[in-house]
Amino acid sequence: MYALIVGAIWACYIALRMRAETRSRATKAAAAEAGLLEPASLHPKIDPLKCLGCGACARACPEGDILGMINGKAELIEPSHCIGHGACKDACPRDAITLVFGTEKRGVDIPYVHPDFQTNVPGIFIAGELGGMGLIRNAIEQGRQAIESVRKFDRSRSSDVYDVIIVGAGPAGFSASLSAIQHKLRFLTIEQDSFGGTVAHFPRGKLVMTAPVTLPLVGMLKFREVSKEDLLKVWLDAARKTGLKVNYGEQVETITQSGSEFTVQTTRASYKTASVLLAIGRRGTPRKLEVEGEDQAKVVYRLIDPQQYREHHVLVVGGGDSALEAAASIAEQPGTTVTLSHRSDAFSRAKAKNRERVTTAEKSGRLSVLLQSSVKRIGRHDVEIEQQGRQMQIRNDAVIVCAGGILPTAFLKSIGIEVETKYGTA
Repeated sequence: MYALIVGAIWACYIALRMRAETRSRATKAAAAEAGLLEPASLHPKIDPLKCLGCGACARACPEGDILGMINGKAELIEPSHCIGHGACKDACPRDAITLVFGTEKRGVDIPYVHPDFQTNVPGIFIAGELGGMGLIRNAIEQGRQAIESVRKFDRSRSSDVYDVIIVGAGPAGFSASLSAIQHKLRFLTIEQDSFGGTVAHFPRGKLVMTAPVTLPLVGMLKFREVSKEDLLKVWLDAARKTGLKVNYGEQVETITQSGSEFTVQTTRASYKTASVLLAIGRRGTPRKLEVEGEDQAKVVYRLIDPQQYREHHVLVVGGGDSALEAAASIAEQPGTTVTLSHRSDAFSRAKAKNRERVTTAEKSGRLSVLLQSSVKRIGRHDVEIEQQGRQMQIRNDAVIVCAGGILPTAFLKSIGIEVETKYGTA
């Protein structure tokens, strides 16, 4: 009797496992057919020799079916959806998962950073998106941890020298600033743009996917999905309550070292500090198309308010989430004609929900998608686009280029920070 019961349980287990594997194979095949096999950022690399096939990593992933079981081993089945949570690595009981940047085909430039967030230049630290961590939750946590490392660094006893200068007021810089207040450090926060960093530049009403996170001096923020405006309001309230001051509209020009101190030269003043924390993000200078007519006022590099393009003929250039979100949002405005141009044959770097929005808008006739295309000229009232050898000219009132940013490699190298190109390595 017991043997029959055990056998029945085992048979059910095998049947369920085979069904799950069939789903995983189908998902991976669909991703391959769509050309969506390149992870966009930090992602897991699984050692099949260590993998037990327990599935703990797949169950731990908060993004859904990113990982699956094939031949009794864990595999990335929807690589382009992975956004680097890292929960899979923590869940693995055999340490079979390594989080890596880039792939064999696509390299990613990453500054050299030690586990304590210090670069190869002692006293200069990096946290957040610049170091490859794009998630808001990760950036906030890294900002806090970086200040913990700064506290252990030698401080100056001179009253005119800061303990740390924090460059950037996005998620990492904001968290670091609150932590600096908490630990009573002498610090200065500099932001060349506005509060919130990359988050402030998201389109109006954009939902920001987050997870519960702890802010220094504030405590646990328990929301899991929140709009850009609501998130910034929480941060601004925290800044007011803690008395955080930020030098806005001030850009760092150079950082030079003399002995144990750094001189940070900005567009406004010169400051001395014992250490520097760079939390400036990876966008850097917007990547341009380098075509005739790009210098016109109608060409911009981010979307703020879709409503301003109502009844306009708009071209959006790019294939990432920002491009797809911009195109789909503008297409929802009355009277708009929207074209989305992307140089590749698939939107491999965009999340599934954004690809679905674009597909829906395209099927409804509100959006025209031109894959494997490139902009050749931007005229005053038109644009010229080439698609697989075919030239076309379309009416145009506005161009939004969402082609990402150029990593500030020259700036990093000017202060001695090494930059590595990662091809599927940690």
